[in-house]
Amino acid sequence: MSLLSELKNIITDIGLPVETGVFSGIPPDRYTVLTPLTDTFDMYADNRPEINVEEVRISIFDKGNYLAFKRQITAALLSSDITITDRRYVGHENDTGYNHYAIDVAKEYITNLQEE
Repeated sequence: MSLLSELKNIITDIGLPVETGVFSGIPPDRYTVLTPLTDTFDMYADNRPEINVEEVRISIFDKGNYLAFKRQITAALLSSDITITDRRYVGHENDTGYNHYAIDVAKEYITNLQEE
């Protein structure tokens, strides 16, 4: 399991369209984009990585009021034991009409180098 796949499942269950990197095609009035930020080995034992920390930015784009979906995504993340490291309003995109809100998240995974 990876953080990206967990986030896709969570956001899809909420009912929001989600893609990684950039939204392809014509975007709806409300959608999300996942951007991988870091993928680091955080803890070592016997010179081998034991814990992998993955960080992802969830960008919510909404032409209306984004607050309800921000709260809904936040609750779903916390109930899934995903750490929220930052939440911020990025701004209103005048050229597209979208409000842009970002939630940065992180989660630790036990390293299995054979699967990577």
